Amino acid sequence: MLTSVRLLQGIKILDFTWAGVGPRTVAYLAQYGAQVVKVESALRPDPLRTMPPFKGDGPGINRSQTFARHSGNKYSLALNLNHPKAGQVLKKLVLWADMITESFAPGTLKTWEMSYEDVKKVKPDIIMMSTSMQGQTGPDCSHPGYGIPLTSLSGFTDITGWPDRQPTGPYGPYTDFVAPMFNLVAILSALDYRRRTGKGQYLDLSQNECAMHFLSPMILDYTANGREFKKRANCSNCAAPHGVYPCKGEDKWCAIAVFDPEEWRSFCEVIGNPEWTRNKKFATLKMRLQNSEELDKLVGEWTINHSPQEVMSSMQAVGVPAGMVMNGEEIWNDPQFRQYDPFPMVPHPEMGSCAVQRASVKLTKTPPCNINHPPLLGEHTEYVCRELLGMSEIEFNELSNENLFQ
Repeated sequence: MLTSVRLLQGIKILDFTWAGVGPRTVAYLAQYGAQVVKVESALRPDPLRTMPPFKGDGPGINRSQTFARHSGNKYSLALNLNHPKAGQVLKKLVLWADMITESFAPGTLKTWEMSYEDVKKVKPDIIMMSTSMQGQTGPDCSHPGYGIPLTSLSGFTDITGWPDRQPTGPYGPYTDFVAPMFNLVAILSALDYRRRTGKGQYLDLSQNECAMHFLSPMILDYTANGREFKKRANCSNCAAPHGVYPCKGEDKWCAIAVFDPEEWRSFCEVIGNPEWTRNKKFATLKMRLQNSEELDKLVGEWTINHSPQEVMSSMQAVGVPAGMVMNGEEIWNDPQFRQYDPFPMVPHPEMGSCAVQRASVKLTKTPPCNINHPPLLGEHTEYVCRELLGMSEIEFNELSNENLFQ
């Protein structure tokens, strides 16, 4: 049963983030009770609203499942930030907020007099988090961009693929799924600091720097030994066989990794101890690594006669690491996946229903909130202005008539 007190209850967030990293970060805060006002405009909407997959027959600004995934429990305020009177509303929002989150290219907020130096004059204890490609300082800080080019810039693309081919890169904007966790730690630390001292602060989060933590073994090896990591497909220096092997059925695969002598003996027993497993060229890990191409071919000749589920289950039963490769449908229907219901379906005014991603961190004393539908663009404009900011009906209507809220 959900408790009545939320971890971040009472925390008010003015959210200027868009695309990937920022919305994913703020989604966690919203699910744990923070009140989030997302500022956007139909003149330049969050690019996630324009990205497929779309629910139903075609695209629409309120029909993107990509946007919906990380947008539940947020209020949408449509506001033209380039309007001459936008500053009136922005000042009210700053006074209302405990924290400002933004993911524009460095310097963008200065054009609206919303930099940290500007807003702390209005509210001295404000916390601001800026999450950008390469941070707020340095020769390349002003480069705008998204997670896909940053994945290459960070080095992930260069090490992904086969040695004799061009880099393939991991699927999608890999760094977009790394940086939010660093952002959350910084935000919670800043909130705790303000709770203890009464002081706000500015958080400069470089997504590139966050991503580098996931490449630390490669960087450390070069620093210590001068070795430059090269693409090696599915191979490993620590395991053989180590790869993804074809199984019975159309485009069916299973990953297998054998690290130590005990796992090798168990692996051989599962596949029936064929004669080739006793060949001296496969007697030790060092020998198996030297003959990995031949070994992978022999393993594939066995796996192709079995379903990926059979391969995985039989290997796991004897302690050999293995996992079937699942497509989207198989993941969605997997019993373990369904156990935690990480993507609950919620009602939506235009899509009928949509999947939203539940916070994967579950706290027993303060569980996350139930998730409300992702907002239509500008859906809560009047509510935010009238109820949260205390704007009079006359003032709101006058500003609306001047096309400020679009």
